[in-house]
Amino acid sequence: MKATIFGLVFLFFSTAFAQENYPKDAFRSPLDIPLVLAGTFGELRSNHFHSGIDIKTQQREGLKAYAIADGTVTRIKVSLWGYGKVIYIAHPNGYTSVYGHLQKFSPKIEEYINKLQYKKQAFEVEVFPDFGELKVEKGELIAYTGNTGGSSGPHLHFEIRSSVSEKPTNPLLYGYDIKDNTVPILSSLYVYPLSKGSQVNQSANKLELKFSKQSDGTFLAEKVYATGTIGFGINSFDRQDLAANQNGLYQVQQLVNGKIYTDYDLESFSFGESRYINTLIDYQHFGRYRQRIQKLFKMPRNNMSIYNEVYNNGEITISEGLSYNVEILMKDFENNTTKVIIPVEGKKEVLKISKNEDKTEQFLVAKKPNTYDLGGAQVYFPSNTFYEDFYIDLKKGKDTVTIHNSTVPAHQNFTITFDSSKYSQEDKKQLFIARLDSKLRPSHMTTYKRGNTFSTRTRNLGTYTIAKDSIAPKVRATNFKEKQWLSNYKYLSLQISDDLSGIDTYSATLNGKWILMEYEPKKNTITYNFDANILDQKECNLEVVVTDNVGNSTTFKSSFYRK
Repeated sequence: MKATIFGLVFLFFSTAFAQENYPKDAFRSPLDIPLVLAGTFGELRSNHFHSGIDIKTQQREGLKAYAIADGTVTRIKVSLWGYGKVIYIAHPNGYTSVYGHLQKFSPKIEEYINKLQYKKQAFEVEVFPDFGELKVEKGELIAYTGNTGGSSGPHLHFEIRSSVSEKPTNPLLYGYDIKDNTVPILSSLYVYPLSKGSQVNQSANKLELKFSKQSDGTFLAEKVYATGTIGFGINSFDRQDLAANQNGLYQVQQLVNGKIYTDYDLESFSFGESRYINTLIDYQHFGRYRQRIQKLFKMPRNNMSIYNEVYNNGEITISEGLSYNVEILMKDFENNTTKVIIPVEGKKEVLKISKNEDKTEQFLVAKKPNTYDLGGAQVYFPSNTFYEDFYIDLKKGKDTVTIHNSTVPAHQNFTITFDSSKYSQEDKKQLFIARLDSKLRPSHMTTYKRGNTFSTRTRNLGTYTIAKDSIAPKVRATNFKEKQWLSNYKYLSLQISDDLSGIDTYSATLNGKWILMEYEPKKNTITYNFDANILDQKECNLEVVVTDNVGNSTTFKSSFYRK
């Protein structure tokens, strides 16, 4: 019996240790240059945590990317946004490596994916090769770095995931060396009254606190006089030694009189919980000022697994006459630490600033489904669309409605439906639902048309309208002219654009045969590489058809010579 118990205990501790014992020597670097980061793992991004590290590529494309270990390619995807061109490689030790925003693949992978693109006659494809079909060896060339997809500059997005759970983990845990002796930077510090009747420094609203650097390198905040339940928030970032980028923190701890109230780190997380980042940050502040304050107290429906320890949801109950010493520790992966000390005294003062409350006629209860009539439109929120209850501001209109504003996050899609019965069948073909930005510029929403209704699904509050696009896309050649000899040209390039609803589809043929043209929406270009398809005719006739999101179409025709 004792042997059985001992075995179970040993198994438990062995498993627990194995979960944190990441292999430090199993993987090589994906690049042959010193690793300098433009983005860290777990960095706070719009509606998600960053699931890898962004490795700088010396401000250029075309660097060789290598398999970090022996393995098999399990997934290849080519998309206009997201990771752009991306490869997934499963390794025998239970991990999967991911390489995103690639310019192009290695010759054998490029040939594999080109065959699929020609078979499907599509640039955007996704394939899951059979296990072992595309084997790679450690250090084998797999691709060239680029700027495809949702990238804003040349770099390699690199991930290491569990092959079983697909949870990404911080790649720096596997022994990669990043020069970092720089402590995190505290930009601003905030205190929040959280309970009914609570106050800080004679205010019932969030306050920004002043702080100053001390001789020992710590920061000392101004004294807080408070009663009731309060919480703190930080706006902070980290830097590595060789980069000026404002990167994310690795770990944050909050201690009250020496006791840990909050402790979370970005070692790993699941993609299913990533959107809960909107409960970690002060989203209202972000919506107004585009600054991400990390709250050190847990909000309702904060279901993230990043917390190591939480006491009283990170909230601090202040009693009159007592003093509290609050310490906040901000750490990067190398344990470089910035500490701020906040003295708090329990003292009830005369309230000078009452709580700001924007009350409207409609109070939304988050856990219930809600439907609202907005005149010419309706909006339906399924239960738990939002994280908490709030007064929702709705403005009715005929073709334009406003659904609150960008200071409240939605966790899941809701539906907006417009009545289109007043429009003719011909007009309906060119109409679509658009979201208006702060300058009233429309952006196309995927619009479902059924009978006399138009509907769309979205997670963005704001202003929506019915817009009309009657102008067909524009297409023009950028590197060749009609009847030109192009014998020494490596590629054809055209620019395609649409003034309103945006490009939906494009297709190109050369002498009647479909050809692969790569679309780069950030530059509005489509490109055909002659190496991709051997031409056996001197005179070449090119035809490109481009269609926008409401069906307006343009056909571009040109001929050239090549031998």
